[in-house]
Amino acid sequence: MNLRNYAHIGDAVWEVFVREYTIRQTQNAKTLHKITTDRVNAEFQKRMLELIWEDLTEEEQELARRGRNLPIPVGRKNMQTTYRQATAFEVLIGHLYLYDKNRLCYFYEKFKQTEYFS
Repeated sequence: MNLRNYAHIGDAVWEVFVREYTIRQTQNAKTLHKITTDRVNAEFQKRMLELIWEDLTEEEQELARRGRNLPIPVGRKNMQTTYRQATAFEVLIGHLYLYDKNRLCYFYEKFKQTEYFS
């Protein structure tokens, strides 16, 4: 499958994961939005990739590297490194969602145990 397709579905899957997390934190709409937008952005996704990098298999790391090297939209060039890492994260999440949901759940649990989701 095209890496862009993995990134496309990975972006949506990540947002659903974060939204499912946020609805368990508060019922306040403004707070829901804040918690979600703090976690569904390139900088945060870059940090999550860094967090799990050592736990990735060689195949998963290679997939993320390939995702990181995808051409980026012109409007994102000012934060090129961060955007590339976030795309790599989305590619990985999309691939795991489609082919290894158990592995994806493993990483979800790891994310939830960090200070980023406390």
